[in-house]
Amino acid sequence: MQITCALVTISDRASRGEYEDLGGPALRDEAQRLGWKVVGESMVPDDIRQIQRAIREQIARGAQLVLTTGGTGVAPRDVTPEAVLEIADREIPGFGEAMRMRSLAITPNAILSRGLAASVDRTLVICLPGKPAGAVECLGFVVGAVPHCVKVLQQVPTSC
Repeated sequence: MQITCALVTISDRASRGEYEDLGGPALRDEAQRLGWKVVGESMVPDDIRQIQRAIREQIARGAQLVLTTGGTGVAPRDVTPEAVLEIADREIPGFGEAMRMRSLAITPNAILSRGLAASVDRTLVICLPGKPAGAVECLGFVVGAVPHCVKVLQQVPTSC
């Protein structure tokens, strides 16, 4: 199954040009390595409405999967989970649970991660850490479930 994917980087400093975004490019490389077609990329500050707008724009571009990087920690400006959950049809908790569980073998700070996944308008949205290595690692922990989840979400519901 060919998956169309989009990337949203969430970072106050990178969106202001104060430093180079490395998380987005790392995820783009990994998505392409996995054979996914990247149909869009955007960068926004840690702002709930701008995060939601960016995700919806990527969905409108045809993304079946949106990967976000950044804003999943415990700092006051880390609002990616809240932004996604406000527009989600439903959370898919196993993704966040698996990412934290596997990450704990790498760092004790994994328990601070608020990464998650949810469906938004029949699109799978996965919220990954902002650090490039962490984003790619966490995606790797859940990648096996992504094709099936995308396929199920994309199915047109049948009426009774």
